[in-house]
Amino acid sequence: MQLGNLWMAIIASLLACISVAQAGDRIIHDGEFEFLRQQHGERWDAEDKEIDKMLEAIRAKQGGKRPNILYILIDDVSFGQMGNRTLNYVTGISTPSINEFAEEGLSLMRMYTEPSCTPTRAAMLTGRHPVRTGLKEVKVALVGEGLPATEVTIAEVLSAAGYRTSHVGKWHQGDIEQSYPHNQGFDYAAFPLHQQVQLSLMTDDAADSFRLIGYADKTQSNAFAIDTKFKPSGLVTGVEAKKGGTAHEIDLKPGEKWTQKHYIRMNERYQRQAIDQLRELSKGDKPFFLQYWPLWPLNFVNDQERNVSHNGGHFAEKLQRLDGMLGEVFDEVDNLGIAENTLIVLMADNGLMHFYPSYASGLNELIYRGGKTDHLEGGVRVDAFVRWPGVIDAGGAAGDIVHVSDLYTTFARLGQATENIPTDRVIDGIDQTALLLKGEHHGRRDYVYIYENEILRSVVKQEFKMHVPRPGLPGAGAPVFNLYRDPREEEPFVGLPLWSGASFQDMIKRHMMMIAKYPHAKLGKGKPYEGIDNLRPESKETVATFMSWQPSN
Repeated sequence: MQLGNLWMAIIASLLACISVAQAGDRIIHDGEFEFLRQQHGERWDAEDKEIDKMLEAIRAKQGGKRPNILYILIDDVSFGQMGNRTLNYVTGISTPSINEFAEEGLSLMRMYTEPSCTPTRAAMLTGRHPVRTGLKEVKVALVGEGLPATEVTIAEVLSAAGYRTSHVGKWHQGDIEQSYPHNQGFDYAAFPLHQQVQLSLMTDDAADSFRLIGYADKTQSNAFAIDTKFKPSGLVTGVEAKKGGTAHEIDLKPGEKWTQKHYIRMNERYQRQAIDQLRELSKGDKPFFLQYWPLWPLNFVNDQERNVSHNGGHFAEKLQRLDGMLGEVFDEVDNLGIAENTLIVLMADNGLMHFYPSYASGLNELIYRGGKTDHLEGGVRVDAFVRWPGVIDAGGAAGDIVHVSDLYTTFARLGQATENIPTDRVIDGIDQTALLLKGEHHGRRDYVYIYENEILRSVVKQEFKMHVPRPGLPGAGAPVFNLYRDPREEEPFVGLPLWSGASFQDMIKRHMMMIAKYPHAKLGKGKPYEGIDNLRPESKETVATFMSWQPSN
């Protein structure tokens, strides 16, 4: 009874703290952050006043203009794969432009993402764990799902504060009209409806390279095939659109077959468009938010006359080429004279796509074990670099924990747009402005919850990480790792969970309490490809087939 009363008192205290925080800060954060705020709130409030003065001085130096924000998100690259000359030599992949960029700013050494691309992008866009929004996993073909209109993206938050907003490159947030970027706060968008599996793997070129088995008809006789609709076909490729308008598919005619050459052109086109958008957005007095999410280095065909990296793998080649392309983007920012008022964040969305062996792809795990789809550090620990000349000191590094959702609240703070963040739901992203402006030890997060789809698989606290125990296994016997001593999570030691197991379980309870109070939102649903004004006949047929078996309601 005494333990029960104690636990009820703790719950009451935490909920009271949450209520006070909501009244004062307006933003509703997860229970673990409020638990930290109980301990550090007064100090953080005082520091925030100092940060406000720093930001005011930064804006005054720029004639009152708020900073531009350029966010570059690279697909499926392990921690250490870019930005590090030593590991460049280890892997045989040269990234001199990214290396230089890393030295010009702050390296976030403990940046956590979600285990795969759609969830990571959703977390950044909404500031919320993907389990809350329904975008929990990667989808390849037609699904009739996507980012719901009820979510409030960082583009919408900044746009409402007067920012011009553009998105170029991978999107992967759904194939329904409400989920398209130009319907989620972006003034301009150039993006593929799906992702690289469709664009570089579901092709005859990939079949000839033995990268995809069974999809291309020529790879088997199909003698016993009855269902002629089993293999995805007629998928929309790349579209362009403006806010308030319809999308228009480009570079693929009716009846034309998508090839690796189309994919190469798409990558090159997005590079040109990113630079064009930089030039256009830099005009005038309004600040801008530009997302550039390249498709490379994901590439499944050896499509070059001669490979140029020491490594030569089909992913490695494109990573090295992408480095040169990003160098062009950085140079353009400098040449436009906007560098000192432009925050650039460059990072990866998750670990490597390790389903393709390193002897073919050229990428490997390096330091951490695991990769895409894994809750292991190799799946969710990524390189992340931040540059803002004259504001963020060059050559810095921070060991503070950061989660990709923190960019949501941080960008909003920098853009004086915090008031546009919704206050009727949990926002997992923590404002990390103090970390950016004051450096290491000024972060406000020492924890991360890591999901695989809807399953909570591990919890990080400081340098410790618990793999959530299987049913029946007590917390005191759960696998717990010291990530400094065992970064590959290979040797759980009972001396860790014996003291930390209960504390980890309390963290999970605080997290689940907030889920109970603020249930998960519903995933957006609808008819695929609506809002595209030039659907090819084969795409219309694909949609009709998909809708033929959907519930009438």
